[in-house]
Amino acid sequence: MKNLQKVIENYIQAYNQFDIEGMLTDLHEDVVFENISEGILTLRTEGIDEFHTQAEEAMNCFSQREQIIRNWDIQLDKVVIDIDYKATLATDLPSGMKQGDILRISGQSEFVFEEDKIIRIVDRA
Repeated sequence: MKNLQKVIENYIQAYNQFDIEGMLTDLHEDVVFENISEGILTLRTEGIDEFHTQAEEAMNCFSQREQIIRNWDIQLDKVVIDIDYKATLATDLPSGMKQGDILRISGQSEFVFEEDKIIRIVDRA
């Protein structure tokens, strides 16, 4: 079995570097991604192709982005990390934030594994 912590560290590093192919390396073909903001599901993708498309779209929103892992909760087939997120917007957002604004969020990311691959990611902020 792969080291789950190392898999997640690789995923976060690829995310921070806008390396989509690196993000996909340890994803299961049937990966489900969900983003939950203030208790509301704001995004859901199913399958690696939908995830890839969403990752490309999201990449265009930021000129810089960084997730910093603050805490680990490693279980048998699930890992929950507390993260601090900081990003510089590359475009204006419907929320009223403008290009160049800095977005700062603290939240959690949950990774569920199947067959040594990430089958589910849930981001909560």
